[in-house]
This record gives sequence, structure tokens and C-alpha cells, in this order.
Amino acid sequence: MRGFEVAEADDGIEALKILRDLGRVDLILVDWVLTEIDSLVFISQLRLETCINATVIVLVAIEPGMRRLRRAYMAGADDYLMKPFTLLQIDEKLAEAGFRWHL
Repeated sequence: MRGFEVAEADDGIEALKILRDLGRVDLILVDWVLTEIDSLVFISQLRLETCINATVIVLVAIEPGMRRLRRAYMAGADDYLMKPFTLLQIDEKLAEAGFRWHL
């Protein structure tokens, strides 16, 4: 995707392990519904990780609602996307965060 390497995880615990192994990543999409760990706990944990701290974290949800969004932002999320989303919307989130790339 746009020259980025993509990593996937089946659950939040596996995602934490993968992210620790990868080190610095540019963007993390976090589904509101995670298994093995609550999504807000997951986001909070990501913000404690030194190698992940500067990463853009985007919450992905069907209907985030204002209360959920406030909780996600308080946990450390930078933004959110509504499902279903497009590659263009991901591009826009990255551009808003200051990432530039050549297609």
C-alpha cells in the first residue's frame, strides 16, 4: 500500500508483540473491538512504549459516538475512521499527520 509495509495481528496481545519487534511504525489502525485486550487499554499501552510513542494511532469503528471518541482520545488515539473506509481516507489521515510520499 503506497510503498508502506503492512503488518497485521489477530488480536491486541499479538499486535503489541509485533509492534515491539518492528520498533518505529508510522500508522497503527486499531479496531474498537479487539480480542484479548480492550482497545482503550491497548492504545494506552502503545503510548507507554518508547519506540511507538510518535506513531499516529487511528481508532477504527462502525459508529464511534462522541463518548467513545473522547475515551479514545484520552487513551492516546490521534484520530478515527468510520468503517467502511477507503485507501484515500488513510492517505488523508497520514497527510494530516505530516507524512509525504511519492506515488
